[in-house]
Amino acid sequence: MSVNNKHLATFLLGAAAAFGAYKYMNMTDEEKEKMAATLKEKATKLKDQAMNAEGQAMDYFNELKTKGSDALKEHMPKVEEFMNNIFKGNAAKADVGTDTPPVA
Repeated sequence: MSVNNKHLATFLLGAAAAFGAYKYMNMTDEEKEKMAATLKEKATKLKDQAMNAEGQAMDYFNELKTKGSDALKEHMPKVEEFMNNIFKGNAAKADVGTDTPPVA
């Protein structure tokens, strides 16, 4: 039976978990409380950074949406009217600004 990377990684992960459990069991109560407080502080910081990133992403995508639609309107002035006609169900008026006559 050959040992592949998956088996090796599983063994190393198990060994690391066992070593961590051994170290934790040998800690004093004061050290355990200190470690828990440190982990809680790091988790709070990580959560705050994630919430910040979410807000920045929303701002970025909203800006992209407005800039994109403005650029589209600038380069294709009749596209807004064309899209409105398509989505409102006025297919006969949807060919506004094109050179081909409407198909009956």
